[in-house]
Amino acid sequence: MTELDTLDIIVLAAILLGTAAYFTKGKLWGVTKDPYASSFAGANGKAGKTRNIVEKLEESGKNCIIFYGSQTGTAEDYASRLAKEGKSRFGLETMVADLEEFDYDNLDAIPNDKVVMFVLATYGEGEPTDNAVDFYEFVTGEDVSFNEGNDPPLSNLNFVAFGLGNNTYEHYNSMVRNVTKALEKHGAHRIGEAGEGDDGAGTMEEDFLAWKDPMWKALQEKMGLDEREAVYEPIFGIVERETLTKDSPEVYVGEPNKMHLDGTPKGPFNAHNPYIAPIAKSFELFSVKDRNCLHMEVDISGSNLTYQTGDHIAVWPTNPGEEVDRFLNTFGLTDKRHQVISVKALEPTAKVPFPTPTTFDAIVRYHMEICAPVSRQFIATLAAFAPNEESKAEMTKLGGDKDYFHQKVNVHHLNIARILKSVSKGQPWISVPFSALIEGVTKLQPRYYSISSSSLEQPKMISITAVVERQTIPGRDDPFHGVATNYLLALKEKQNGEPNPTPFGLSYEITGPRNRYDGVHVPVHVRHSNFKLPSDPTKPIILIGPGTGVAPFRGFVRERVNQVKNGETVGKTILFFGCRKRTEDFLYDKEWQEAKEVLGDNFELVLAFSRDGPKKVYVQHRLKERSKEINELLEKKAYFYVCGDAANMAREVNTVLAQILSEQRGIPDTKAEEIVKNMRAANQYQEDVWS
Repeated sequence: MTELDTLDIIVLAAILLGTAAYFTKGKLWGVTKDPYASSFAGANGKAGKTRNIVEKLEESGKNCIIFYGSQTGTAEDYASRLAKEGKSRFGLETMVADLEEFDYDNLDAIPNDKVVMFVLATYGEGEPTDNAVDFYEFVTGEDVSFNEGNDPPLSNLNFVAFGLGNNTYEHYNSMVRNVTKALEKHGAHRIGEAGEGDDGAGTMEEDFLAWKDPMWKALQEKMGLDEREAVYEPIFGIVERETLTKDSPEVYVGEPNKMHLDGTPKGPFNAHNPYIAPIAKSFELFSVKDRNCLHMEVDISGSNLTYQTGDHIAVWPTNPGEEVDRFLNTFGLTDKRHQVISVKALEPTAKVPFPTPTTFDAIVRYHMEICAPVSRQFIATLAAFAPNEESKAEMTKLGGDKDYFHQKVNVHHLNIARILKSVSKGQPWISVPFSALIEGVTKLQPRYYSISSSSLEQPKMISITAVVERQTIPGRDDPFHGVATNYLLALKEKQNGEPNPTPFGLSYEITGPRNRYDGVHVPVHVRHSNFKLPSDPTKPIILIGPGTGVAPFRGFVRERVNQVKNGETVGKTILFFGCRKRTEDFLYDKEWQEAKEVLGDNFELVLAFSRDGPKKVYVQHRLKERSKEINELLEKKAYFYVCGDAANMAREVNTVLAQILSEQRGIPDTKAEEIVKNMRAANQYQEDVWS
């Protein structure tokens, strides 16, 4: 074989390099950056962003920053609405900010001609939301240290505060109360009252609206602001991308971020980045035709997700096709549903809430809460874009009269498209800027469910137990359907042999964007909870869980069964379970029998069937009947757990427990209530409840 000389080698190398360059152009090099693209590249946000609040305000020319601590998206929505109103009514240069994206040791350096607003949800038993933990621990800490050395340290800071809470919890609105107290302790100046919204009473929206007007008046006086006529100014620009189609590889058709678009999703999987989990099995738990309750097993073995017994799983739902069609039709977008658009923030601190380029259909189907309740404030905003004067007058009345709005909208659970169709008698609202819809319709949020499996028994398989929400409402043509549970019902039907499931006439894109959820997958992440078994397994536990409130207790009982099988000693478990009828909705009947076989006298199931006898019997009644035993267990330092309905059941259980202690121990009611309160403070009394 002839040897290659130096020149041959150089020529060959040049040819190879040229060939490689040709085939990798546009992939590894020479990539033309899309000026409108926003990729949501993953869970860790943008590199190089400043965490210095003062720097951020100065470089962006802002004089009002609204921080939010949000778990379900409501606080974030309120923060956005305050920013919008502050700019349009008073000319404030506003920005909305996630609490976890900044440091707080230089709060004392914020100039006193600027204002900081805090919109803070309280999560669970008085805890900060996930994104507010670091801020809360810093500002309420004993040895908090600021940069400037002022005395008092925050004498420069002007702040506004609104809290989102639920009065059925012991620590109602504790976040806003504790943060306000801490800021004022350090010398900060509160402007207006610290507002409190109550989800438990169903008045959150009206509480917010009633608080903000006097707040703006106080801020106007403090900062010398001039009010002007509010005119809609878009935050986002919409650009149609004629050179792209929905099948173009760079176009997002529902993928949450760039890794999912590229088909290479990887962890960490969290609230910004779901894991597309296979559903291992699913089945119906009820034996009655008009109601459904699902048991679903989600396989997380292909991810880095972990959970502990008592945690929550978040399901990322998809909107039903019928509501997507209604929404697009209402705004005259049906023929443009697959039109590719880019959405660009028109001011530097605004964030596009989904990745682009994308399509109208993908935004509405995967990213907008189009089935959610609507705020009066948003209705008032849309009045300016009404298709005729009659509709404009009706929208203005709905936006300005809370009783009229309640009568026409709230009681019927109407979403935005249904309201507008009704107001305009079917005439489309083609003048509404799509930017206004992005701003006014909240982001589609994951739904959280108490995990009903034991991590000791099946660490890589998560169980969900969920009632499918379907509610008949007087005066409404069709039932109200929950978004996530009906989506899960469609997945269950698909897995069990139905090729094109349409539960209750609703259809879903259950194969997901580009068919990447095919094979029956669901996007999920795990949220860790403080709702936990005692670390000492010999401690007795008292579990109160009617209906699907039994979900975490299935996990607790299975955990104890496995501990016994592993040779451990466990304490007494007494479970109070309630449902309508033994023959219809008695959940996990056989499993409790199997648990009894393993745990013996250390497990007892107490049942309350509300519709099987002459009078309704609930778990709180059964609890009262067992007063002597409950008191004896509590004297042995038993842990007490409640899961389920917050407004009625949980509140009544709390009352009954205090009555038991008072009667059994011969102490005044006030003393018994104090003991219950101390149990809560010591985590001996835990709740996982919902409105």
